[in-house]
Amino acid sequence: MEAHIRGAVREDLSFLLDIYNESVLHSVATFDLVPQTLTERAVWFEQFGDPFPILVAELNGQVAGYCCLTPFRSKPAYDRTVEISIYLDRRFRGAGIGTRLMSHMIGVARERNFHVIIAAITGGNEISIRLHEKFGFAPAGVFREVGYKFDAWQDVHFMQLLL
Repeated sequence: MEAHIRGAVREDLSFLLDIYNESVLHSVATFDLVPQTLTERAVWFEQFGDPFPILVAELNGQVAGYCCLTPFRSKPAYDRTVEISIYLDRRFRGAGIGTRLMSHMIGVARERNFHVIIAAITGGNEISIRLHEKFGFAPAGVFREVGYKFDAWQDVHFMQLLL
């Protein structure tokens, strides 16, 4: 069965929280070190809407993952540059959901007249790098040892897609 992609709604928040906190606890995909609360995630959720979307992939009535665009920097000259984030429920990884979310989000970014999408990917996350490369993201640089998680320094690889 194919995942249905739609805009996220507040009723999805507990699912988004569970997906995110799994990454906090078990991966370096995020540099948060402590799981977030529902209240904290509700504040985070408020930033989305127009022009910054958050999409979910729903499969068999369950939220299987989400993808969002956020401002890249706060200065006005960056207004048409966004940062992309994508998180999948571990039970649904490898099912093509990341590809569907990414494809959909790039289309939304084009519709909203963004010019560049930036991805910040922790070193060693080859699955995420391959996903971004599939859509034409190119390497833009590496920040070495900028995060410390799981008793190790982590690099962050920046990739960009010119729309």
